[in-house]
Parts: sequence; structure tokens; C-alpha cells
Amino acid sequence: MSLPPRPDDDPRPQPPVCPDNDDCCHSGCDPCIFDLYDEEYGRYRAALAAWEAREAERQAQAKAPRKHPAKPASPAAAPSGGKPSR
Repeated sequence: MSLPPRPDDDPRPQPPVCPDNDDCCHSGCDPCIFDLYDEEYGRYRAALAAWEAREAERQAQAKAPRKHPAKPASPAAAPSGGKPSR
């Protein structure tokens, strides 16, 4: 999985704004504004869990020692196979 290199590219999800009691008309609408909020909050929680997993992986990658590829031997140091060079 390829992760964005910086948190700026993958901001932490923000929770939805909870409606005030005055935002509800109290007439039993279906769906009620609070039902919509609950659905949106569920999506937020799922997005937050996914973001936290990506962030944990990003942190683990940042702490892991980087492996450098082995340097090839220089041609002068390479064995000649027992034959004298001319």
C-alpha cells in the first residue's frame, strides 16, 4: 500500500457538527436531522479508523531503519579468475 508522504496530503478526518436541539423540528421527520448526523458520524468513525491505521504505518516506516542497497564492488577489486592481467 502506498502512503502519502506527509500528513498534509492525508489530513485527519474531522467529526461532523452535532445539530442543536433547536435544529430539530420535533415533528417526527424520517429521517430526522439526528438520524442523518448519526449516519454521518458512523462514516466519520470509519474514516478515522482508516486514517489512524495509515498514520500508524507511516510512523512505523519513519522509525524503521532504512536499508541501503549493497554497493557493487569496483572493477579493480574484482577477482581476475586466476589469469594474469596484461
